[in-house]
Amino acid sequence: MKNFDIIIAGAGSVGTPLAMFLSAQKMKVLVIEKKASPGQGQNKAAIGGIRATHSDGSKIKTCLKSLEIFSTWHEKEGDDIGWRQGGYLFPVYREKEEKTLKELLKVQKQFGLNIDWISPQKVKELVRGINEDGLIGATYSSGDGSASPLLSINAFYRKAVACGAQFNFHEIISGVSKGNGIFKVKTSKGEYESPVFINAAGAHAKELSLMLSVDIPVKPDCHEAGITEPVEEFVKPMVVDIREGEKSKNYYFYQNFEGQIIFCMTPDPQIWGYDRKSTSEFLPEISKRMLKILPGLSNIKVRRVWRGLYPMTPDGFPIVQFDAGGIEGYIIAAGMCGQGFMLGPGLGWTISNMLYGSKDKDDDSIANFRLNRDFSGQEKLK
Repeated sequence: MKNFDIIIAGAGSVGTPLAMFLSAQKMKVLVIEKKASPGQGQNKAAIGGIRATHSDGSKIKTCLKSLEIFSTWHEKEGDDIGWRQGGYLFPVYREKEEKTLKELLKVQKQFGLNIDWISPQKVKELVRGINEDGLIGATYSSGDGSASPLLSINAFYRKAVACGAQFNFHEIISGVSKGNGIFKVKTSKGEYESPVFINAAGAHAKELSLMLSVDIPVKPDCHEAGITEPVEEFVKPMVVDIREGEKSKNYYFYQNFEGQIIFCMTPDPQIWGYDRKSTSEFLPEISKRMLKILPGLSNIKVRRVWRGLYPMTPDGFPIVQFDAGGIEGYIIAAGMCGQGFMLGPGLGWTISNMLYGSKDKDDDSIANFRLNRDFSGQEKLK
């Protein structure tokens, strides 16, 4: 039996940066991952957007911390993770969306977001060739940006290992129990003990939590994305169109640090399950929507499409809970609703400081992520 200060289930968008921050505090950390390397689950399917432009204070605070980590990583650690500060832009063509976004501006500014309503002329400067017909304006948050999920997760992994964290890959957790104040974690390769067990298992967090008889309302739905060939820069921000479409609730796209257009769509109705196979419906639907707002995309070649899973909660907010189900030392960090990449570093910093730093566990930075909430609300900018 091998003993650790902390055992983390999952080496993904949340588990890997969490291991990095915990091991930096001299904790003996074990991360158990069934895949061959870090970030091979939902992180691998992430499109790379990082925004603090949310409708909720806890998400705003968490992502502001994430933005700080991403934006300063190259300077502080030396790794190029593909960070690009292009901002997020929500273009408006109808009064309905204008009203919604202007109401959200009040909340967003209260939590320190650098976001404003901008004119159609400014929108055209940020997105060259955008459809001007009916364009009313947009909200634009210049501090948001993007990074490479692949480069980022491996940078966090290398830093965690350098700080002493142990990662066990190709290892499946078959049982978790607690007795005499210690968690016993049984896997396909061995058994381990720790006083703290963190569930960061993404789309599989629910089944893992049930091993401790703690049910959590997390189930995955399927989202598709794609990427084009690289072209000269003409789109600075991530463009998010929150209007509903024939088969989608919204869609979004941006141009990454290599010049490629990366795009994704929220299907309507939701597609529940674990199916990772691409469909024939995605590309025609999102192409139709993207070309309507930016006709200049028409001649750019699509290189590939893929499908990932969004571990969803009923209200669209994550679950972060200490002593979950009344079990001391059991921490849930799951249900990121497709935003684990942008939330992960901020949550890793917050959780590690709540465990071993000066940050209080009742801090409002995760107050709205509690498991015991009623889940009746809805995230307005999912």
